[in-house]
Amino acid sequence: MTDDAINLDKRRGAAGKMASEMRRHSLKEFEADQEALRRRQEELETQLLAHPSETWPQAAAKAQYLIRRYAATAEAQDARRKQLIERALGDLARLIERDEEQS
Repeated sequence: MTDDAINLDKRRGAAGKMASEMRRHSLKEFEADQEALRRRQEELETQLLAHPSETWPQAAAKAQYLIRRYAATAEAQDARRKQLIERALGDLARLIERDEEQS
């Protein structure tokens, strides 16, 4: 057995090389998009942490953000939890709307 790496690109035909390059390029784009998303989330979270909420809609918006972040986790994929998440987000949206109508 050897530890030497095998250059598979030398063994591929033109179509195989092109397909590999496309996958590599797509992966790089995906990783760049993920990094940009992480930066935007960090910026948003910094803003959310900067000041305490002064109104119910501000507090509800923070709660909605946290619930949506939780909804993206593997733990939240359970059918019952999905239903709870949907209901909680719906309740918050309805209460925000009602508060805005009263203002």
